[in-house]
Amino acid sequence: MSPVPTGTPSSTDSFDEWLRGRVPERGLRPKAAAVLELLLSQPRRASFGSTAELAQLAGVNVATVTRTAQALGYAGWPALQQELRARYLSSLSAPQVAAEHLDAGLAGTGSGSPGVASLRRDLDGLALLHRKVDEGVLDVVARAIAGARRTLVIAAGSYAAVGTALAHNARLAGYDVVAVSGGDAELANAVAAVDERDVLIAVSFWRLYESTVLAANEARERGARVFAVTDAASPALSSAAEEVLLVPAEGVAFFPSLTAGVAVAQAVVAQLAAIDPERTAASIETAEGMWSRFGLLHRRVGG
Repeated sequence: MSPVPTGTPSSTDSFDEWLRGRVPERGLRPKAAAVLELLLSQPRRASFGSTAELAQLAGVNVATVTRTAQALGYAGWPALQQELRARYLSSLSAPQVAAEHLDAGLAGTGSGSPGVASLRRDLDGLALLHRKVDEGVLDVVARAIAGARRTLVIAAGSYAAVGTALAHNARLAGYDVVAVSGGDAELANAVAAVDERDVLIAVSFWRLYESTVLAANEARERGARVFAVTDAASPALSSAAEEVLLVPAEGVAFFPSLTAGVAVAQAVVAQLAAIDPERTAASIETAEGMWSRFGLLHRRVGG
């Protein structure tokens, strides 16, 4: 993807179309409509500004900003701003993202180091995830894996860390789950073998990989159940997914944080392990025995 000028939404998954598409059929009241127009015309300021700042710019009070977010289908302004910012940042190149964080004071300048700022950002992301996670969706994904012949986890680039954690631990729990993070040929071959008995989980943040979007849509067309773990409900990906697990993924530098994504992967596996405890216990015991035979561990149990 070529760089997009700061403040200009990408033409892919149009920012305008997404936001206007959330307006209820009855429309918005005039003051709420003013807030909406501010979000559309100043995505950068909306992504990083406070509620009070946006209210002043739109000529309304803070309560109106909150009510506008709720009218657009969110619990409140923080939830809407999280997705606004994810979508805005996805329209920028890596250097532009770093510059945005520096301008917004998120990169640990001044009294705090970038490393400490990164830790704080991850803690904030986990707190937000804890408040908004849908336990029902976690259960749906876990039961889909449990009932599938096989589950493919598609995660490219650095996102492979999330996919690897999910697949590795789900296999230990006793289920056939494979992470596909290699080249396009490996991905194409894996998707070619998918049918209605299978599940595909697509993991992607910030700017979506085209191969991930294609794999999700191909798997859906072949009858598989498809789920997505991402930071913004991009139509290109969410239209193929039965459920979307939205997780905060904003870091403080030029790359996304994977902390909340790994936490969601672990949560899905924990839910999966509880579906058939006997199966999971037997699988772990078998794996433990094989680790011992291969001499994998520095210290053996009881040693």
